[in-house]
Parts: sequence; structure tokens; C-alpha cells
Amino acid sequence: MSTTAIVLAAGFGTRMKSALPKTLHKIAGRPMLHHLLASCGEVFDRIVVVIGPDMDIVAAAAAPHQVVIQHDRLGTAHAALQAEALFGDGDVAVLYADNPLIKPATLRRLIERRAEGDAALALLAMRPADPAKYGRVLTDCGYVSRIVEYADATPDERAITLCNAGVLCASATQMRDWLKRVRNDNSKGEFYLTDLVTLAREDGGNVAAVEAPFSELRGVNSRAELAEAEQAVQDDLRRAAMDNGATITLPQTVCFSWDTVLGRDVTVEPNVVFGPGVTVEDDVQIRAFSHLEYCHVARAAIIGPYARLRPGTRVGVAAHVGNFVELKAAELGDGAKANHLSYLGDVRIGPGTNIGAGTITCNYDGFAKHRTEIGAGVFVGTHSTLVAPVSLADGSFTAAGSVITDNVPPDAMAFGRAKQVNKSGLAAIFRASKRKT
Repeated sequence: MSTTAIVLAAGFGTRMKSALPKTLHKIAGRPMLHHLLASCGEVFDRIVVVIGPDMDIVAAAAAPHQVVIQHDRLGTAHAALQAEALFGDGDVAVLYADNPLIKPATLRRLIERRAEGDAALALLAMRPADPAKYGRVLTDCGYVSRIVEYADATPDERAITLCNAGVLCASATQMRDWLKRVRNDNSKGEFYLTDLVTLAREDGGNVAAVEAPFSELRGVNSRAELAEAEQAVQDDLRRAAMDNGATITLPQTVCFSWDTVLGRDVTVEPNVVFGPGVTVEDDVQIRAFSHLEYCHVARAAIIGPYARLRPGTRVGVAAHVGNFVELKAAELGDGAKANHLSYLGDVRIGPGTNIGAGTITCNYDGFAKHRTEIGAGVFVGTHSTLVAPVSLADGSFTAAGSVITDNVPPDAMAFGRAKQVNKSGLAAIFRASKRKT
């Protein structure tokens, strides 16, 4: 029998105070919804996302998973019921898109606990350092007896540290039945998912709690909670990178993306930011204050300090990208060097080539991007301006300060300078005229 995850993503997220739906706010460069869908995808056979009306952007983000719409926001149980036709014939788990960090192993433990057969309903629970106003999970003889909301709890019940995380799992048949029986006779007039605990107990079924770390089960409902979740994820990513053989000299200053890949013996200096889509091979040095996104860095390369690698960049083996050098859609060949103060966009640079300080590839004419081709063993002189489309063949030179608008043949030296004229005594005359005014 198949298992199904119902992900509730219809909330307004008003505490975020944002035009962007809450579940699309990012943690480590990835929307919260995608974090949860990725974990669910490793465990469940089917995923269904429940959204509100006029949430096309969330529907697009949920693809390729099926989406159903909760046209009237009448509570969490009502939202889950909208996906009833897609429950299938196995177990169904209901999750919240604003609990994005649940790991696949925890979801597997939830499914396995249900499969043991002694519990009609299983739920996830946690012990946060500050239980605050979470609902408390009350137990009796090893099973959950009820969930009491903080506002309704007695002082003794508030002293309980086991808290409800909101995720529930039951058979499709019982999930349908209980959801239809939930009542809205409460102060908000809503149908609450937590009422399934009471209904399961009324039917004589046991309710089992599966405990998991708060770091996984935390909810994200505000900008402050988003920042806390980001910090927790960054700590995990830094630790994983170091466990896999990277040296991070000041970990708390380095930011990773969810998909950053670092090889062995990589050194990352302070204040480095990895955006999405970055792969760094073995023995690379990423020096301080560098920023990388959607790029590939081959082994033994040196990046930075103060370097920026933008999307589409590939840095070759033992190549150097120095301070205040920006690469975009650029291929820097093996052993090539661009050490100072350059912009290299839409360019292919051959192995062993040296790019002088202040070099610019003029790749945009106001309407379209154009490419520059630089061969192997080329020497590009300081402060050269390469007006694309243009090519510099293998072994060619450009003189310092040149503006290159025509292709340069192999082993040729190109001069693109205006003729220098010296006017004797003119500087003194100029200064004297300025003093009079």
C-alpha cells in the first residue's frame, strides 16, 4: 500500500509581513516548501500540497506534485480534508509547510511507528529549550492521552516539556473518518487537526508520540523565527563540511547554501558566502570576503580574497582569481590567472593565460551580450579593454592600456592606444591660469 504526505501550505503568513507567501521564504538559499518536499520525497509515495486561492506562485513551486485548493480557510483539519480524494490506500501523514526542516529519517520513524500496529494515530513531538506557548503532550502508560493548548493548561500541565509539533499519521480510512468528524465549536470557529487525538481515543485507539529534536520540528512563522532557522541550518551545514574534510577557519562567518559541495582539504577563510549551485573540488583555497554562486571551482585553485564568481563560471585546475575580480559566465582555464581588479564576463580564457589588472571584457552593447575568446598562453596587459565580440589567439599579447576591438592573431602583440603628445610648459601655464581665477 502507498503512503501519502499532505502538506498544508494555505496559510497567509501574516506575521511575516511580506507580499511573498510564507512558505516561499528561503532558508540556506532554498524555499521552505522545497526543504520539506525534498524530505517527503525520500519517504512517501505521493505528495499533495494544499494551498489557498490565488496562490499560483506556491502551486508552481510545488510542481510536479499535485495541488488542491482550500477555497475557504476554515482550519487545519478542513485543509487536510480537501485532499481526501488523494489519500490513497495506505498511511497518510499531514504536515505543515512552515515546519520545513524535518529530516527523512524522522518521517521514516513516524511511518514505522504506525506500522507497529498498536497505535491508530502517531504524531511528532519535541522538547524545545523554551516550551513557551506550545501545546503540551500528555501521556498515560506510554501513549498520548491528549494534547492541551498552553492557554488551557494548568500550571502542572505547563510544566510538561513534551510539546506537540503538529504532524500526524494514520491510515487513510481512519484519517478520512476523523477529519469529517472534527467540530468547530471553539472560540475561532475553526476545524483543528489536533482534535484527531481526542477522536482516536474516543474510538478506543492508542496514540503514539515519536520524539524528534526541536531543531527539526521548529515552526517558522515570523522573520525572527526564519533567522533562527537559518542559523540552525547554517550550523549543520558548516559542521557537515568540516566533517567531510574542509577547513573553515572562522565557521560562524561563513554562509552556505543547502546544495554547496566542498571537496577534501578545501580551506575557507572568514566572511565567505556560498550561494546556490556551487561545487568546489579538492585542495581549493577560498580566501576571505569572497562570494560564489552557480559556479564550479576545480582542484587546487585559489579564489579571492574579495572575489566574486557569478553564475555560469568555471575555474580550472590551479587557476587563480584574485582580489576584486568578478567573473560571470566565464571559463578560466587550467593554470590561468586573473589576480587583480578585473571584470571578465561572457568569456573563455585558455590555460596558462595571464589577465592583467584592470582588464574588462565589454560584453554588453545595451541590447545583447557578446563573447570574448582568449586562447592559451595569452598575456593581457594591465588596463586592457576587450570590446566583444573579439578573440585573442594563442600566445598573443595586448599592450597595457589598450582598447582591443579587432581579433588578435597567434603570437601577435596588439597596441590599441591613442598616440601620446607632450606639450612643453603647458602644465605650468595651466596652473597659473587656475590661480588667477
